[in-house]
Amino acid sequence: MPSSSTQQFLQIEQIREGVVYLKNKSLRGVLNVSSQNFALKSAEEQEATIFQFQNFLNSLDFPLEIVIQSRILNITGYIDKVGDLAQKQQNELLKIQTEEYQKFIKELIAGGQILSKTFYVLVPFYVLNIPGTKSNTATPTEDDFQRAKSQLWQRMEFVALGLRRCGLQCSHLNTPELIELFWSLFHPEESEVGYYPEIPPEITK
Repeated sequence: MPSSSTQQFLQIEQIREGVVYLKNKSLRGVLNVSSQNFALKSAEEQEATIFQFQNFLNSLDFPLEIVIQSRILNITGYIDKVGDLAQKQQNELLKIQTEEYQKFIKELIAGGQILSKTFYVLVPFYVLNIPGTKSNTATPTEDDFQRAKSQLWQRMEFVALGLRRCGLQCSHLNTPELIELFWSLFHPEESEVGYYPEIPPEITK
């Protein structure tokens, strides 16, 4: 029986040029989107934000996927660093204040885990949607990929513009950032403590 690997069960064919290329010949671009404290807005501001977001959704003629990633923050290294700073302080008052701060952080996290939330919007495009691709079974050419990527970029710019009108900031994940994101999804324990695989230097886009 042939041995199986994790890659056999993943939908990702490759990640290149800031694009996730799936085995079903579709592409995905990923936007990292900021958050805002909706509860602190006035009633008028909340209504305006909701109205703007409704307009954004109604303007779409393609699907989107919104992903919220929650990560446990491991700040053991930070606490140890604060402790080292306290030991090195020459000023006795600053030393006491630094030690008190370290104690405060320890008590703060003793009550439970600290989570960080990151928001992503996945924008799709299918290579077979572009003119000139004749067969559903044909292997997309490099030209097919580049044309599809161009169409995907236009969609992502449209999405980013709509979200900016809602008061949100967006950034397009490049290839190393995409690799780290998907690696962390499948290796949560390692990513929790800040470990990520080394990415070859030639992968820069």
